[in-house]
Amino acid sequence: MYTLRTASCQGSFRLTEFDIALKDGLSSILNVNLSEDQWNQASLPVRDGGLGIRSAASLATSAFLASAARTNDLQSRILPQPVSTIHEHVIETTLQRWSVQSGTSAPEGVEAHNQKAWDSKCIKVIKDNLMLNAVDNKDKARLLATQAPHSGDWLFATPITAIGLRMSNETIRVAVGIRLGTRLCEPHTCPCGTFVDARGLHGLSCRRSAGRHTRHSQLNDIIWRSLCRAKIPASKEPLGLTRSDGKRPDGVTLIPWSHGKCLTWDVTVPDTMATSHVQATSTAAGAAADRAAANKKTKYAALQSTHIFVPVSVETMGSWNCESLNFVNNIGRKLTAVTGDPLETSYLFQRLSVAIQRGNEVSFIGTLSDIDC
Repeated sequence: MYTLRTASCQGSFRLTEFDIALKDGLSSILNVNLSEDQWNQASLPVRDGGLGIRSAASLATSAFLASAARTNDLQSRILPQPVSTIHEHVIETTLQRWSVQSGTSAPEGVEAHNQKAWDSKCIKVIKDNLMLNAVDNKDKARLLATQAPHSGDWLFATPITAIGLRMSNETIRVAVGIRLGTRLCEPHTCPCGTFVDARGLHGLSCRRSAGRHTRHSQLNDIIWRSLCRAKIPASKEPLGLTRSDGKRPDGVTLIPWSHGKCLTWDVTVPDTMATSHVQATSTAAGAAADRAAANKKTKYAALQSTHIFVPVSVETMGSWNCESLNFVNNIGRKLTAVTGDPLETSYLFQRLSVAIQRGNEVSFIGTLSDIDC
């Protein structure tokens, strides 16, 4: 056991070349050029803003130390007393390396048996460094948004065409590029006259972008279809609920949702990195979604005496407003009650997340529409 453990650890120290090959392979498959910081972000778990393609070199020390701590008692019982008491210098060396990576003290007791307890401390250092190296507020807003709940659900979606979860190569390239902040295009001028930099983010908030309408329509359709599947009849753009300016909410349930009141909803997708939002989103994930939700509730205040109004507010980077999250979770639970599938909520968030990425890609391409080919 000692020999196998030592060989495993020593092998892990030579994984740098493997990580370089993995980075180059990822860059080739996705057709994006990854800087060191962008690769570091990509190698983070999805919940921490990455792509979930873990770096073997960064994981090696945490995996080894957790394994060593977990098997120490068993090893002491199995091996003869003279052998079991030999000090393993490899553990000490690995612990020193881990301390340099994490900059903190090692987990103790039962917690030391858990690889996540070791790994999470290293992940925090990487995230802190990424935020420290952010070049502007847009970078900070992007990093915060990618760590928000459900912002990376599209990465978990199984690419099944029949249920609308397959994304094109270009949609994936744009989605990854926006998530990691990579160069997506040559600087150019949008048809609206605005300069578009190499990150290509202008299209996400451009008023002339067709992607905004595509994204809104798809999200609203997913909400409506999910309600119908959950045996809650609903109607899109109901005629009887117009505001004084003639605008209607996106949908209404035809039977009571709660307390004898029917529910009406309206979808809004503010851009996380729009000039009007970036100051707020660079300090708090979901700030743009919260502001947009508040504006929707103000606009439809007259309906709240007769209906339950819920704004479905989600940002282009995938950050959700809390009330919107609760609404989608409720639909998921109702779907599970009908179908018996406990994963209905996860599938619903994945469909919504994929729809956002598709809309983002159309918005990005829209800035190139007037360029001669």
